[in-house]
Amino acid sequence: ERDSLVELIQSAIAQADMGEGVSISSIEALGGGCRIPWVKDAIIEASGLEDGKLSHSLDDTSVALGAALIREYIVTETSEESQATSTERGEKLLQDEKVMAVRDEEIGAIADLRNKIEAHILEMRSAKHSKHGKLLPETIDSYLDQLDDWLFSEESDNATKDQMIEKYEKTIQDSKERCKEYYEALENEERAKEREMEEEAKKAQLERAGEEEDEDDHDNRRLPKKRRMEIVMKNKAEANELFSDGNFKFAAARYTKALSHCAKFVDLSPEDSEEVSGVKLSLNLNLALAYMKLEKPEQALRVCNDAINIDENSAKALYRRASVYYELKKWDDAKKDAKKASELAPSDKAIKKLGDRVDIMLKRQKAKEKKMAQKMFG
Repeated sequence: ERDSLVELIQSAIAQADMGEGVSISSIEALGGGCRIPWVKDAIIEASGLEDGKLSHSLDDTSVALGAALIREYIVTETSEESQATSTERGEKLLQDEKVMAVRDEEIGAIADLRNKIEAHILEMRSAKHSKHGKLLPETIDSYLDQLDDWLFSEESDNATKDQMIEKYEKTIQDSKERCKEYYEALENEERAKEREMEEEAKKAQLERAGEEEDEDDHDNRRLPKKRRMEIVMKNKAEANELFSDGNFKFAAARYTKALSHCAKFVDLSPEDSEEVSGVKLSLNLNLALAYMKLEKPEQALRVCNDAINIDENSAKALYRRASVYYELKKWDDAKKDAKKASELAPSDKAIKKLGDRVDIMLKRQKAKEKKMAQKMFG
């Protein structure tokens, strides 16, 4: 079989008539058979390719074509082979496919864990130049170099899913122990920001308690729709001004206050309800952007979800949530929202630009997974 494959490949190369002086620099082989060592050796021998320049993968097209050929072979088997044998062979193929699917899932999980370790290394290297970088120990560089070396070691290449999970958890734990002062400073800073946000929100609720007390802060009153809308829009205008000045914390508090008043409309007509929903949608989108400026992507995601619950076909809301997913490195979710937003607003350049950025990250992720698969089966 090996010799026949070598002859077949050499014949195909000869028929291609590439011309004198032209050599093959690399080959991309598709199909599950490429995982078999003697197949790989036969391709290299027939093509004269240098070792290391042959890559192979199992794509959807190869799976479909292989399945069709196998089915054709089974159907056209000679009458001497019993139906029972054909059935057994089909069942074995199905079982083999299930085993491969499980293995592919494990490879993806291993690649994801390796990416997390790599991202942690990059994050810690960047931390040296951050606000609290001076709190990092002097040994941080050698520690990160050791982690880098491990990622490209034989032990890493041969690690199972469970071993990668253990390595990732140990890496995070070791980093926290080695850089205890740095992580404590980050945690304290985060808590301080949370307290400041809460205080500003309370201040925003009480700052007009004097002259506008009867108009603004008596939330239990049944104000007319027009008057309540005036209060909402005034808070929104003030929030927009604060946002333009870069006071994102104050702006977020004002947007939140405006939204709280949106919940106090009573006896609305269908037309009025539609108007209020539009205002709430705008406020949620602005609040989400303020949270992004404050580096609060989780809170921004919650607010984006509220906006999409109001209008699931809002291109702006889908674009905003796709941006949040991008920051959270949830590429598939970002792709889904960006695609739908682009369908709703095909001429929007910002949506297209975000979609292109997401595609780039997905390609990088797929390339890493492919490289890992090659290491596992090469």
